Amino acid sequence: MEFSEIWDRASAAIEAVPRSDLLMVTLAAMVAGWFGTALLRKRVGFGRVISTASTIILAAVLATVVLQLSRLDPRIDLAVPGLDLPEQVVEGGETRIELSRDGHFWLQASINGEDAAFLVDTGATLTAVSPDLAQRAGLEPRSGGIPIQLETANGAILADMTAIDSLSFGNVNARGIDAVIAPNLGKTNVIGMNVLSRLESWRVEGTTMILVPQSGDRND
Repeated sequence: MEFSEIWDRASAAIEAVPRSDLLMVTLAAMVAGWFGTALLRKRVGFGRVISTASTIILAAVLATVVLQLSRLDPRIDLAVPGLDLPEQVVEGGETRIELSRDGHFWLQASINGEDAAFLVDTGATLTAVSPDLAQRAGLEPRSGGIPIQLETANGAILADMTAIDSLSFGNVNARGIDAVIAPNLGKTNVIGMNVLSRLESWRVEGTTMILVPQSGDRND
């Protein structure tokens, strides 16, 4: 393998490292831990304090990451408002969506009072909004959160997590829903499985998708 190829691969790996507050805190805690260990070897008492603090910080970072990732599983309903992780709720009445001419299911939704078209994508893990809609709806990247890597037609991209205060479409109302602000997706917005899996059921009958929230209401 030539040096230029090794350099290109190394550069790509470095660029792929999430640039987040959590990463910086983790690196700082690791450096502090190494420093504290070095002081302990020299029998400097203050080294134990530094080493212990480093361990506590790394444990807190790990807990934060686990909390954020666990929210992708609807069976684990964790809410920590202090970390910008509100309770995710999807409720309301039955909603029917007709198949569009392009072969996809589209719906009109409102996010924090801003209307936009959304593609219902059962292959998408997370709900995604375009940067334009995020700006109009006042969505901010989650502070201290971990960026999510998305696979797109143009390759893998990093997207910031956010929380949607209010999402409504048809007879369905949701709040506290996790979403990604997805650059490189143009103006496309997506309803993902983190919303659909919180319904009581969803199914496709012919050319109609039927969404039934947990309340079990059956309003057409």
